[in-house]
Amino acid sequence: MKKVISFCLIIAGIFLFQSFISAKKTARVLVFSKTKGFRHNAIEAGKIAIMKLGTANNFEVDTTENAALFTEDNLKKYATVVFLSTTGDVLDNNQQAVFERYIQAGGGFVGIHAATDTEYDWPWYGKLVGAYFISHPAVQEAKFIIKDKKHPSTKFFTDSVWMHKDELYNFKDINPDIKVLITIDEKSYTGGKNGSFHPFSWYHLYDGGRAFYTSMGHTKETWNDEQFLNHLLGGIKYSISKQKPLNFDKVHTKLP
Repeated sequence: MKKVISFCLIIAGIFLFQSFISAKKTARVLVFSKTKGFRHNAIEAGKIAIMKLGTANNFEVDTTENAALFTEDNLKKYATVVFLSTTGDVLDNNQQAVFERYIQAGGGFVGIHAATDTEYDWPWYGKLVGAYFISHPAVQEAKFIIKDKKHPSTKFFTDSVWMHKDELYNFKDINPDIKVLITIDEKSYTGGKNGSFHPFSWYHLYDGGRAFYTSMGHTKETWNDEQFLNHLLGGIKYSISKQKPLNFDKVHTKLP
């Protein structure tokens, strides 16, 4: 009888352990890098770096440039979708509607660099990503000001000033609802056009989901920069944190 009881306890323990592992299911991230305009030569370095971040931080990473994968059945597998230096009109009307539904169902979004040089005729996306690109000067070093040290993407910074070399975007149509994390000091470089308040990284809640954007990531060298990678990792973690199972039954965007 004791052997039977011990065997049953072992089986119960295995079942509970498997249930715990299942409950702690690894998050899955989709990196989308389709381009219909300028193509950044750092995209491949970006894919590799994000996959390494996933391996080191317990989330799975898939990469694609195939917009046909923007279906509800496919996107519901992912905790967040990363637009990695996408440019131009990368999604058709149906795919746009699906992505809206994904965010409204509770999905996450991360935009990197040229994600703001994407989908200018899709106002919903412009508000999600937080702004649109208008121009940039030559790649150069600038003074980055850390405005919020409480966010996962910035809490590791020990100083409020970070000297960083990148392509420094100027923006238009900045969504007033964004929560600014990092700005750049236009007095520290040449070619800035946003004035005394020039946001460069931000986050916000938008239409049911969590969105994070950083304008960094233009150069291949940036993808080996530990500070930048920690910043991006924090943004990815923010976009998937406190996330409930996606619920497409409660969304309001209708498919065409």
